[in-house]
Amino acid sequence: MPMPEPVVLPSPAEMQAYARRAAAAGRSVGFVPTMGALHKGHLSLVERARAENDLVVASVYVNPTQFDNPEDLKKYPRTFDADKALLAKAGTDAIFAPGDGAMYDPDARTWVEVGDLPDRLCGLSRPGHFRGVCTVVTKLLSIVRPDRAYFGLKDYQQFRIVEVLARDLNLGCAIVPCPIVREDDGLACSSRNVRLAPAHRREAVWLNNVLRHAEARILKDGERDALKLAGELYELLERNTSAEIDYLAIVDALHFADLRKIEGEVLIAAAANFGKVRLIDNTRLSV
Repeated sequence: MPMPEPVVLPSPAEMQAYARRAAAAGRSVGFVPTMGALHKGHLSLVERARAENDLVVASVYVNPTQFDNPEDLKKYPRTFDADKALLAKAGTDAIFAPGDGAMYDPDARTWVEVGDLPDRLCGLSRPGHFRGVCTVVTKLLSIVRPDRAYFGLKDYQQFRIVEVLARDLNLGCAIVPCPIVREDDGLACSSRNVRLAPAHRREAVWLNNVLRHAEARILKDGERDALKLAGELYELLERNTSAEIDYLAIVDALHFADLRKIEGEVLIAAAANFGKVRLIDNTRLSV
């Protein structure tokens, strides 16, 4: 039996009215924020939300304020009809799909930032990116008013920043981390993967390969020298790909501080440009 079509809510006011009705009826809401161009990673978030809530709301909104590169914003795929069909099949009840201009007043002057967490890793090469992320996430959570919001861990820095944001602003929403979903060869699912040239697509799996290598060096070989291992990982990725490496970092998983000794909650994160496509990946270990 086919799932019912999700209701499409094109304005913040309509989304807020839907949220008020859900709250009045005592129905819990799970929220999956997306920028569209959906893949099985997104759908895994919807499935988790479906299992844990009475209603599932997904947003499809390409947020312009988090793009530091205008060309990247221009090329970001817009596939709303296909996205709607996938969300319907996964059991989404409502789609918040604000049009251009609906989320930001032309005279908007308010921004949301989270201390120094954005100043490392991706934030170093993407100035303003996390300010845009924090601002739109705050707006989305204020509009949708979910009980739980679901974020994939592929962008672990984003997850951690949103987790702190929701805590510090008392937004009353649980931020639920969900595992990275990968393709059969190990490449983390991303809306950007479809833009990879064939040769770059073959090379991109090495992002995951170096992370698995790091896990083995730490957990099996007992390596604890963070600087030594980071250099080893950088060399491995450089030797096997033509990618322009943004960073390969071994940091504290809570504050993203550089580590000298690998111990505690550790995040190993990588970002690289394959041609003009920027990809990220990570793994987290308790050592």
